[in-house]
Amino acid sequence: MEKVVHQPEQQRFIVELSKEPAHLDYTLLNESSIDFQHTFVPFRQRGQGHAEALVEAGLSWAKQQGFTIQASCWYVDKFLKAAK
Repeated sequence: MEKVVHQPEQQRFIVELSKEPAHLDYTLLNESSIDFQHTFVPFRQRGQGHAEALVEAGLSWAKQQGFTIQASCWYVDKFLKAAK
């Protein structure tokens, strides 16, 4: 599994793949809230755990920062509901 890299200046987490990165995009709503908006994995790279790794890294980071977390991305929302 490739390494997940946080790019705070672009407000995203990425996994570098052969041609195009997989990414998890977020928006800081204010100093204490974050919204995970979109998860993308290139078609040929799907089903290999990249999206899950991105979401786990993003949620872990957000929790460490003490953010209130929301998800307009359905995939991230699945993880939040499973954690309840």
